Amino acid sequence: MITKSSVILGLIATLILSGCHSQAEIETHKEMPKYGATTPIRENTFVMKDYVCQIHAIRHIEVRSLEKGYLQDIFVDEGQLIKKGQPMFKIMPNIYQAELLKAEAEAQNMNIEYLNTQGLADENIVSGNELALAKAKLAKAKAEVKMAETRLGFTDIKAPFDGIMDHLVVRVGSLLDEGALLTTLSDTSQLWVYFNVPEAQYLDFKAQKRDKIGETVKLKMADGEIFNQTGVIETIVGDFNNTSGNIQFRALFANPDKILRHGETGTIQMAKPYPNAMLIPQKATFEIMDKTYVYVVNKEEKVEQRLIHIDAELPQMFIVKDGLNDGDRVLLEGIRKVRPGEKVQIDLRPPQKVRSDLMKMFTE
Repeated sequence: MITKSSVILGLIATLILSGCHSQAEIETHKEMPKYGATTPIRENTFVMKDYVCQIHAIRHIEVRSLEKGYLQDIFVDEGQLIKKGQPMFKIMPNIYQAELLKAEAEAQNMNIEYLNTQGLADENIVSGNELALAKAKLAKAKAEVKMAETRLGFTDIKAPFDGIMDHLVVRVGSLLDEGALLTTLSDTSQLWVYFNVPEAQYLDFKAQKRDKIGETVKLKMADGEIFNQTGVIETIVGDFNNTSGNIQFRALFANPDKILRHGETGTIQMAKPYPNAMLIPQKATFEIMDKTYVYVVNKEEKVEQRLIHIDAELPQMFIVKDGLNDGDRVLLEGIRKVRPGEKVQIDLRPPQKVRSDLMKMFTE
């Protein structure tokens, strides 16, 4: 005899079995995840290396007094562009003018004495030695005139070259000693830019057989703008600094617009080439404990976690030193969703197209 309760239990069991069957069908027909992927790209590229630098005028000198005396006039001002030969300072010349007049008078006296001695020698009244002595005295007197003229000339201090004047150290009326500092003068038509290169990078340059002399560099100014002239490395200066482990390079820059001045700082940018470099998008990587990894899809369409080493960084891209092969399929999407060993479907995209899309996003 079939009771009502047994019928109800049968219906419940049927519904449960039917539900399980439907869930199994759903799971069976559920699609595998599909994510974007790409392969590494090979190309010749370079990375700009930055080095803090000091900017020096090609000529930077101290202007000093060569004679003692009171400073009578100042013809220039601080920060002024000075032309070669332009008067800058004048020391009171009275004493030196008097010394010149005295020397000229003495020279005239010696000249008369020489002429008299020569007349007597022609008549064999005096010996040839006396004539030679008179001639020597005249030469000495003329030399004293030249010396006095030179010292008088030192009272007029003129610019030895075109340049920009710095601070005035003295004022009109100052009593100057010989060698007193008046100001400094900088020729900024060209600039010597010094920057320190670490020993490891210097050795890397040598390993690449790159002759740094003659290589071009760029200069980033303090405001972040790139200087409008390209520099050329002229020399590697001296030895390594044992304290810092650096060696100093010197680059020459033209400065036609006088934008930069002596004593400024900036950043030298020097290109380091990477021939046939392997590149992958930065978005394809992730870090665990300061190590960099990517997910690679193998032949069985399963995800593998791969450790890679980064050699350098470009906008939106990494240069891979090792850990990947050229044909490896690297996941771009779903990096936080997949797990090693999981089977996935991928949308394999050309690496050139991937890079182009990333650069468009970067520049927008």
